[in-house]
Amino acid sequence: MTALKAAFISLLIFTGSLSISAQEKDTLQTKWNIGNCVNRFSMDKTTPTKAGYQYWFADKNFIHGRTLKMSVVKPHDATHPPHKHVEDEFFFILEGTAKFYLNGDSVICGPYTSFYCPSMVEHGISNAGDTELKYLVIKDYQPAK
Repeated sequence: MTALKAAFISLLIFTGSLSISAQEKDTLQTKWNIGNCVNRFSMDKTTPTKAGYQYWFADKNFIHGRTLKMSVVKPHDATHPPHKHVEDEFFFILEGTAKFYLNGDSVICGPYTSFYCPSMVEHGISNAGDTELKYLVIKDYQPAK
């Protein structure tokens, strides 16, 4: 970060024009490099779920609560039933056949399809096919106030 940019951010914080959390301040001070900006998938770093596994490319602690996770679900199963939560969520299908559920309606879609779930709307995703379902989940966890 240039000295001018750091001074400008400090001025904005001081004047109250920009409100940032302690986590965001830590991120601004992080020395970003190729070593901490690249995350290669590794099966030994996956987390098992009841229907497969997940892999966090960016977890809640990485960049201000913004996350990127890959979920893999075995055929004709789901990681959990339809639910709702305060965070909105975005899914992107990489492989397989997904059944998206949103407020009582559902649709079956294949790879390169996205699915947006607004805050506090009941939603779900399940594997509607005979092969593994692989999809990305993008979510922004807001810090507790």
